[in-house]
Amino acid sequence: MSDQTLNITKGLLLKVAEGNEDAFKQLFKIYYNQLGDYIMRITESEPLTQEIVQDVFLKIWINRSSLADINCFKAYLNVVARNHAFNCLKQIAREKKQNKEWVNTVLHLASNDFEESSSAEAWDLIDEAVELLPAQQKKVYTLSRKHGMKQLEIARELNISLETVKKHMVLALRFLKNHLRTHIGFFIIFMISLFKY
Repeated sequence: MSDQTLNITKGLLLKVAEGNEDAFKQLFKIYYNQLGDYIMRITESEPLTQEIVQDVFLKIWINRSSLADINCFKAYLNVVARNHAFNCLKQIAREKKQNKEWVNTVLHLASNDFEESSSAEAWDLIDEAVELLPAQQKKVYTLSRKHGMKQLEIARELNISLETVKKHMVLALRFLKNHLRTHIGFFIIFMISLFKY
């Protein structure tokens, strides 16, 4: 930075320290882009960079009475901005961690609530899903799960091959898992939505 720029900056700092808003606007114009570039390298976020730069200049205006004592404004500005950027990044990291912990807690509670207090609802979901199965899959599943029949017994009962019984059972279980996964997922999303701000 040239001596002329340093002299202009020192003169502006003295005027800003006295409360001169026009001098502050000039100071802002001179250093805004430089400071933005510096902070952008730290945050890698355009919105956060803009917020930090504005906050830093607001702090400078609020504490303007101390500006008369500053010899190297650019270094001072960079230190204030860097510290503020790191504080913002730490705060964001804390908030992300808290949000993650909150979501995990809600998911855990929702899962426990679903398992403990809604076991009847879970069985209702299974029964509902069984009713949606194609006829032959429904027969195979019902004979296996509700009547405890072995696959060979089911094949004889329905007069179909053992391989067909196995195929129907695989397809029925796949459908039931997907149906339950979908409904439990909606339940968990619903629980999260209840706790959102």
